[in-house]
Amino acid sequence: MSEVASPPLTGEHFGLHIPFMEAIGLLSVHSDPHAATTRLPWREDNTNSRGDVHGGALMSALDYTLSAAARAHIPESGMATIEMSTQFLSPAKGDIDFTAQCLQIIDEIAYCTAEARDSKQRLVATASASFKVVRKRDRNTRV
Repeated sequence: MSEVASPPLTGEHFGLHIPFMEAIGLLSVHSDPHAATTRLPWREDNTNSRGDVHGGALMSALDYTLSAAARAHIPESGMATIEMSTQFLSPAKGDIDFTAQCLQIIDEIAYCTAEARDSKQRLVATASASFKVVRKRDRNTRV
């Protein structure tokens, strides 16, 4: 894909208000056409019965980070998840950092990959996803 001269996405969740990401405590760190990075600080309410970060919290953070990587190529757009595949490699302990890249966008479909690492840089999960590029809509519109 040709290099896009888009500026980095900034602000609350890279310019979006996403109550669910606030609820799990996800922090948007950086996003530009090369990569999107986020951090999920460890919180007890995001853990499973063993005290590890719950897989659902990891998948939610991965989905958001993957979509942010795609949106960095078309900042005025939104992304709707078509499919996502997640591979859990080891228990996620402590704060988790996520990095995602958009590999290409073809016919309004974005293809992305991501990884999640703990504070010791151990790989805890990887994911790939495809997204449909969608026009932004007023967040008060429900249909």
